[in-house]
Amino acid sequence: MQTADYKYIIKPRASRKIFTFYSNVAKKYRHTYDKESLKRDVQNAVFSVYKIERSLLRRVPTLSRWSGYHMANTDKWYFAYTFDGDTVTVVDACHAQNMHESLK
Repeated sequence: MQTADYKYIIKPRASRKIFTFYSNVAKKYRHTYDKESLKRDVQNAVFSVYKIERSLLRRVPTLSRWSGYHMANTDKWYFAYTFDGDTVTVVDACHAQNMHESLK
C-alpha cells in the first residue's frame, strides 16, 4: 500500500506557539531545563506535524476558535489545520496543558 506524499506548511503562528511554550518552560525551570532540552522539544513538536494525515487521526476541533479547521493531536500537542488536495497547512498549535477556551 502506497502512502500519499503530502506537502506541509507550518504557519508562523503555529511555530511561534510551540517555541513560546518551551521558552516559557526554560524560563521557569532555568536550573534544570537547558537550551538543548528546549531545542529537542521544539524539534520533536515540529516533526510531529508531519504525522498529520498519516498516523494522527483527523478530529473535530474542541476549541471554538478552531471552528472550520481540522484538528489532530499527539500526546502533547494539538494542531489546527486545513487539508487541500495534497497540502496540509497547520495554522495553529496548542499544548495539551493549555487546551481550554480562552476568556478573551
